[in-house]
Amino acid sequence: MLMRSMEKKRSGEAGFTLVELLVVIAILAILATIVVFAVGGITDKGTNAANQTDCSVLQAAEEAYFAKFNVYTDQESDLVSAGFLHAVSTKHPTVATVPASGNNSATYTITGC
Repeated sequence: MLMRSMEKKRSGEAGFTLVELLVVIAILAILATIVVFAVGGITDKGTNAANQTDCSVLQAAEEAYFAKFNVYTDQESDLVSAGFLHAVSTKHPTVATVPASGNNSATYTITGC
């Protein structure tokens, strides 16, 4: 038994063939592709969740400003200076202009939506 294994090593029959190695590499490439696509969707979901949270916070600050001053502001800096918002979000540069509730002519801008 030991002699046969030693003879195989000497004659070059031991080890993996090129086809076996290529099959293993192909399987690993397929698995890596699946993982990359699965992880890629998670970052998009996180960005969308952050955008929705920013919009909710800014909308609540705008409504609190309206409750106190009975007017909607079109400047986020007014929300910060009045104490309803700590800072304006700069992580998500998209800007949305939303009509103010109860007044069809007035609008306010929410940064981060």
